[in-house]
Amino acid sequence: MNRRYSVEEFEVIVNRLRKAYNDVILTTDIIVGFPDESIDEFEETYNFLRKINFYKMHIFKYSPRKGTKAELMKNQISGEIKEERSKKLLELSDENEKKYLDSYIGKEERVLFEEKDGKYYKGHTSNYLMVKVESKVNISNEILKVKIKERENLNLIAEKM
Repeated sequence: MNRRYSVEEFEVIVNRLRKAYNDVILTTDIIVGFPDESIDEFEETYNFLRKINFYKMHIFKYSPRKGTKAELMKNQISGEIKEERSKKLLELSDENEKKYLDSYIGKEERVLFEEKDGKYYKGHTSNYLMVKVESKVNISNEILKVKIKERENLNLIAEKM
């Protein structure tokens, strides 16, 4: 896809970031099913993504765009294969995200609360993790210190301090 850096160079940069900053959260966008993508190439990508351990991955299935070189390439990948590969990467992304969120249980964080959602108010930490807190008073547009109690799916549940 005409990237101007290698996988090895990318990994070196990721490792530098993780050494330089505490609690770095990295996300990425991935396209699956680019023309000519072999099962071996996909597995190599999967293993690399597992190793890099992105917090979250946004997965897109390749679709031809009129006027691009890729549209004219032979060996277009079937929709069924793209779906399988996409599903596998989404599962890895969810697994990574849950592990990362679990590492916050017991921590104290400051959260900007934004909106009510049922019995909860939802907001984000400074590194954009979604946190929910039960509150009978409106805490929208407030920054409050909370203690993370548990993870519920891909949200953190906390209590006000």
